[in-house]
Amino acid sequence: MPSAVPLRTDFSASELRRLAKRSRDNNQSRRLLSLAAVLERINCTDAARTGGMDRQTLRDWVHRFDEAGPEGLLDNWASGPAPRLSPDQKPTLAAIVEARPDREVDGVVRWRRVDLKRVIVERFVVDYHERYVGALLKKIGFSHISARPRHPRQDALIIEAFSAKSDPRCVARVSVVGDRVRCPTIAQH
Repeated sequence: MPSAVPLRTDFSASELRRLAKRSRDNNQSRRLLSLAAVLERINCTDAARTGGMDRQTLRDWVHRFDEAGPEGLLDNWASGPAPRLSPDQKPTLAAIVEARPDREVDGVVRWRRVDLKRVIVERFVVDYHERYVGALLKKIGFSHISARPRHPRQDALIIEAFSAKSDPRCVARVSVVGDRVRCPTIAQH
């Protein structure tokens, strides 16, 4: 047979009801009303039902009330684990992403999550999963979409000639004179 848990006596049932009425937290109010019912010598099962809980849960709240008073009846959500990158390191990572990779140093022409994972381990000695690197970038303010990088040996004249051929006003023949691409239009003929 379980033993009775003593309840603090420095609050009366009417004081607990008054606190429940003034509380802005509904859960705290329910718990205070259940404890007020216990102080009025109402059956524990009925007192627990008053607050919408079972007897064991009421017993747990009695322990919290005995330790911390009415403030112990508030929900205390855990904040979760501490972030592994400090708030000072996140802007540094953002600057690395903004600066774009150096092909000779980093060996890539654009950042991928797996590349940034390697950089984070090297610079900050923090090992994230590759998928979390994407979530981290989103938290910092980056989108998953990036511009396609230019190839280092790309020729601007060829690009201009290609776009000139795509213009319907241009004749099929495109000529390169010096460093300029000439596209005679139909109107000039």
